[in-house]
Amino acid sequence: MTSLPAVNALPHAPDSELTTVLDLLFEPSPPLHALSLPVLRTATFPSYDTLIVAINAQLTALAASDKSEDVAKLSEILCSHPRLGEKKVDSEQSRAEQAQLQKGGEEEKEQLAKLNAEYEETFPGLRYVVFVNGRSRPAVMENMKARIARANIKAERQEAIQAMCDIAADRAAKLETSEK
Repeated sequence: MTSLPAVNALPHAPDSELTTVLDLLFEPSPPLHALSLPVLRTATFPSYDTLIVAINAQLTALAASDKSEDVAKLSEILCSHPRLGEKKVDSEQSRAEQAQLQKGGEEEKEQLAKLNAEYEETFPGLRYVVFVNGRSRPAVMENMKARIARANIKAERQEAIQAMCDIAADRAAKLETSEK
C-alpha cells in the first residue's frame, strides 16, 4: 500500500490493512497496533487528521499514567522511530525524511551520533523524535541540545508524542495527495 484507503472505510478493513495504515503514518510498532487497532475498528473519523488527534490522545494518556507498564508501552512506541542520522532505516518514509541528515561531513555525523547517545542517556527508554520538515542538520542538532539541556522527561515525552503526530499528519497529507 503506497496510498491510504478512504478514512471512513477503516472500521470495515481487516486488521492487516489497519496495521499497514498505522505503519505508514507512524512507524511499525506492535504496541501502537495493540493500543490503536480497537479504536480504528470501532470509530469513524472524518479525516486522517482527526484519527491522528485520537492517537495523540491515547499516547498522551499513556504519558500521564502513573502505571509503569503504560510509560514502558509509550517508550516502546516512541522508540519505533529510527535514530536521527542512522544509516539503517527500515521505513521508506523515514528514509526520505532523514535523507538531508545523511548529507554533510563526518564531523557532523559523529556529533549527531554523540547527541543521540547523550539524549538516550538523559532520557532512558526514549529516542529523540522530531519533525525534521526540511530543517538543516545543525538546526535539528540545536533542537536536540536544547531538549537534552531541559532534562525534563515528562515534557520530553509530550514533545516526542507531538513530533510523532506531526510526522504522521505530514505523511497522511502526502499519501492522500499521491492517490488523487
